[in-house]
Amino acid sequence: MPAVNAKTTQEFVPIKEIRQGIVVLKDGSLRAVIMASSLNFALKSADEQQSILMQFQNFVNSLDFSIQIFIQSRKLDIRPYIALLENRLKEQVSDLLKIQTREYIGFIKNFTENSNIMTKTFFVVVPYSPATLNKSSVTDVFSKRTDAQSAEKRIELFEEHRSQLEQRVGVVTQGLVRCGIRSVELGTEEIVELFYKIFNPGDTEKPIPLN
Repeated sequence: MPAVNAKTTQEFVPIKEIRQGIVVLKDGSLRAVIMASSLNFALKSADEQQSILMQFQNFVNSLDFSIQIFIQSRKLDIRPYIALLENRLKEQVSDLLKIQTREYIGFIKNFTENSNIMTKTFFVVVPYSPATLNKSSVTDVFSKRTDAQSAEKRIELFEEHRSQLEQRVGVVTQGLVRCGIRSVELGTEEIVELFYKIFNPGDTEKPIPLN
């Protein structure tokens, strides 16, 4: 029976590495990830809503590159908050406060168990594809060769391309500010955590280790 050529999950993920807060894909293109705040559009007046829509339209139309807007919806993990309350319960010296804290913990548990509370996080992905690199040169630039000159060239090209990408990030950030949206660019650790949670959604259901 012929051997099955099993492929690992990593082979299907187009990410080569995450360096200095930049996602480097296997084709040599780069991605920056911006986390954006939400905006309670329904509470705005009609004039404010129209102004926001116009600002967002102008922002999108002003871009000469594509962006990706990603919304992550997850069930709210209330366990850390419950653990905090239970620790506070142990510290209470007043019987009345103990009763009130215990009842509050029960209320929170009951409410979250019977309600599907979701949290939403908004991200904007900014791309940059080096136009001067073909497939063979991309492989050469980002390959793990030990040659010192090649390594220096790779670093130089990466910094050059990262600079171009950061300029785009600045344009997007300023456009979001004009729409009343706060934003922050994710660093390496935040991006790694984001992708880990995307590819391991079941980890949120694992029990929290007790101290």
